Amino acid sequence: MHWHEAPRDRPSLVRHSLLLIAAASPAAALAQAPATPATPEACVSINVDSDRLACYDAALGRAGRDTRGADIAAKEARAIQQNLELAEEVVPGTAPPAAGGDLYPMEDTLQRAIANAGKGSLLDSRWELAKDSKLGVFNFRAYKPVYLLPAFWTTDTNQTPTSPNPNNTVTTPLEVDALESKFQLSFKTKAWENIFGDNGDLWLAYTQSSRWQVYSPETSRPFRETNYEPEVMLTFRNNYRLGGWNGRLLGIGVNHQSNGRADPLSRSWNRVIGMIGLDRENWALTVRPWWRVDESASEDNNRDIEDYVGRGDATLVYVHGGHQFSLMGRHSLRGGDRSHGAVQFDWGFPISRSLRGHVQVFDGYGESLIDYNHRATYIGLGISLLEWY
Repeated sequence: MHWHEAPRDRPSLVRHSLLLIAAASPAAALAQAPATPATPEACVSINVDSDRLACYDAALGRAGRDTRGADIAAKEARAIQQNLELAEEVVPGTAPPAAGGDLYPMEDTLQRAIANAGKGSLLDSRWELAKDSKLGVFNFRAYKPVYLLPAFWTTDTNQTPTSPNPNNTVTTPLEVDALESKFQLSFKTKAWENIFGDNGDLWLAYTQSSRWQVYSPETSRPFRETNYEPEVMLTFRNNYRLGGWNGRLLGIGVNHQSNGRADPLSRSWNRVIGMIGLDRENWALTVRPWWRVDESASEDNNRDIEDYVGRGDATLVYVHGGHQFSLMGRHSLRGGDRSHGAVQFDWGFPISRSLRGHVQVFDGYGESLIDYNHRATYIGLGISLLEWY
């Protein structure tokens, strides 16, 4: 008699134990740490919802989410879910109660914990990856750093930009000074949220960077080069471990970049860009391979651009004590005479409460589109309004 009753009692006991663990784990994983208070009244005038919320969090001493706790809760929830599925296969009738059941909304609890993996991480703070990090559509968010470098100096000016297309080769040397100014504007906004259940967001982004010959009155201080870069990106949350790093982001997008100039100075190209994002504690790594959309030879301003600007890049960011360090590297992924690339180092550092300094060093090919096949070193110094994180 007892031997026949055990199969009915054991799954029930296991199920109830798992239910209690599942209900407790996500809640326990949301522990918070104290933050430096700010002035709540200063937050009222902020129009962007996400920035206003961040302001209030700082003002009221609300710290960012415990990312490690969220990861642990997600891992436990996934294990519980797998165990319950296995129990259901072995002994039918042991499945957890559905949402709204008489004990716990088990499925909702587990799925929410799994969907909140990585909450509060660096990549989550920029891309709203976790389920509870979603802020809705058409909120302007930071994308790439926004800065002004009043001093931007190069070791080698490009007075005769060239291209394999004779229509895009300059024959008369340009008057270009080695010292100029540079600034960059960049933002993104989400156009469609949760396309596939609670995952998959469509982002629209725009970046503009300009090089201004402001110290050249003899040539009327012209803008030497401005690059325009609109993008459309589809991003997905994921959660895996790779050598101590947490895989957070997977994306694909379409990118157009041009300088909006007439021949022979016109430069442009279109790309399909993949995106893989990983982070750990104060580090974030984004890897972007891309594939150029071919154009007809007669209309192509720069058909060898991939052999100089590259076929992919990787950006590593480290955040510590108000300082942000980033290192970008890219390469043509070819050998011999087609082996070219570039590296760029940026350092953002606090000067005062609302002002940050910015240092930029670039070496290689393609600092701008007009210089895509011109190698030089550039050094910039100025201020930053927004960094990566």
